[in-house]
Amino acid sequence: MILAVAVSGGGDSLASLLRLRDEGRELLALHGQFLPEHDLHAAQGLAETCSRLGVALHLLDLRADFEALVAGPFAAEYLAGRTPNPCARCNAAMKFGLLLDSALALGAEALGTGHFAGAGTHAVYGWALTRGADPVKDQSYFLSLVPRERLMRARFPLAQTRKTDARAYLDARGLTPPLPEESQEICFVPDDDYRAFLAARSPELPGPGSAQLPDGTRVGAHQGLWRSTIGQRRGLGLSWREPLYVLDKDVERNVLIVAPREALLVESFQAGEVNLLVDPALWPEDVLVQTRYRESARPARIELSGGALRVRFNEPQVRPAPGQVAAVYDADGVVLAGAVIA
Repeated sequence: MILAVAVSGGGDSLASLLRLRDEGRELLALHGQFLPEHDLHAAQGLAETCSRLGVALHLLDLRADFEALVAGPFAAEYLAGRTPNPCARCNAAMKFGLLLDSALALGAEALGTGHFAGAGTHAVYGWALTRGADPVKDQSYFLSLVPRERLMRARFPLAQTRKTDARAYLDARGLTPPLPEESQEICFVPDDDYRAFLAARSPELPGPGSAQLPDGTRVGAHQGLWRSTIGQRRGLGLSWREPLYVLDKDVERNVLIVAPREALLVESFQAGEVNLLVDPALWPEDVLVQTRYRESARPARIELSGGALRVRFNEPQVRPAPGQVAAVYDADGVVLAGAVIA
């Protein structure tokens, strides 16, 4: 069986390629160009490394697709008052969308990546996507929107590996990644400054407006709704008798709704674009729901109705930001579903 491996030029994907090669797999490597400026250094470095390893490298120009499926919608979502999750969208549309399609067209039967996550047969669910062994780098959250049939063709060689071990594995073999070990949080946003990115793309962004409490009391002004996200406290430029957080955005009136932290606490929320990875009939009654990447999953119960998912927390939690991902887990770290918060 031929396996394709998606290689970005970073250490994680290179470690995955090397692990699969050391297992004696028949491999080919895919490098998708997503960003407008071609990283010649990364491409040349990958070509040299793949040649050294005896693996054929295929370069794919996916810049137009990435703009249409990831970068463009990212900007549009912010302007609509939401907080998008581009990494989850990229995994579904690009890595396990177009890259997987290319791998299959080249004769491969599966696609390996450098994600810190696990996937494979499961005694209860038949097959499952699971958390990676490295609790700090686990990326199962970002994979929760990828359809099950697509993930069943995924191979995650780093599932049981910690980040430091992956780098040590490369060092021991004398391989240096063409790109820095740590990539930006959002690969297409320079310096992780999404505000500057949006300003550069859209010169006529919505401007300043009123910042108000839920009862309409004006407490100051905002510099553009797209500059803030639900739950944000720092950088609002507001002075009040107690700390204020972003509670909501009224895009039609260009009003930022702020409130003390207690007002952010909710008992439930709804999410759409539900991606079921396990048959709901097999779900435990009590699950765990994660609504941000760098946070712990919280105990909850789920109601599925009409293609939507209603999450009811066991205890009130800070309201999740619309546009972010809600990943549903069981107690053992299996991803049961992913959805987009409404």
